[in-house]
Order: sequence, then C-alpha cells, then structure tokens
Amino acid sequence: QVQLVESGGGLVQAGDFLRLSCAVSGRTFRTYAMGWFRQAPGKERECVAAISWSGDSTYYADSVKGRFTISRDNAKNTVFLRMNSLKPEDTAVYYCAAARNGLISIRLEEYAYWGQGTQVTVSS
Repeated sequence: QVQLVESGGGLVQAGDFLRLSCAVSGRTFRTYAMGWFRQAPGKERECVAAISWSGDSTYYADSVKGRFTISRDNAKNTVFLRMNSLKPEDTAVYYCAAARNGLISIRLEEYAYWGQGTQVTVSS
C-alpha cells in the first residue's frame, strides 16, 4: 500500500517562504508522477504544481508560477514544494498526490494516492 505524508506547513507572514515535503512509502515511487494540490475553504481543489516521474517535466498553475518550485528526490522517495513570496491567497490545505501514470496531469482523477494534507496560512 502506498502512503503519502506531508509536512512543512504552518503560519507565516506575506512575503515569507515555506518548503513542503511529501514522503512516499513503497518501492515504485520513482515511476509515479507527483502533484501538489491545494484547497481553500469554499473552493475546489486545484493543482498548483506537478512533476513527471523523471523530474524532467514540470507544471505550475499561473497563480504560483515564478514563486513555487516542485522537485523530487527519487532516492529518498520524497517530493518537495518550495513556496516563496507567499501571499494571503495562498492560504489553503496543501495535498500531495501520486499518479501511477508517470506523466504530468492536473486532473484529480489521474491521481490514485493522496496524503492527508498540511495547512498553510499566510497572514497579511
């Protein structure tokens, strides 16, 4: 069974940074595409960043492009999301997810495994 555990969320001020980590159990991590999603109260869950199994391809939502960086360490079964210049509108629960298809997708239904989420709160 594949399990994902996020960490690194917290309460920060606008302009600060955070780095989220997602540790993935299982021997097939390196074959999964990985995504970071977020869900704010009253809003739909959206993909903010995704990375292919090899790390060669990445995707960023327009709202985070230039501020967020997704990366992965296949040797450590971990995916990261570095979030710079945080804004109050980045406040949400952030989830990491794994897709058995190793290719990038922004569609929630492509992701078979999900973490429990970590809260990010950005104060103005």
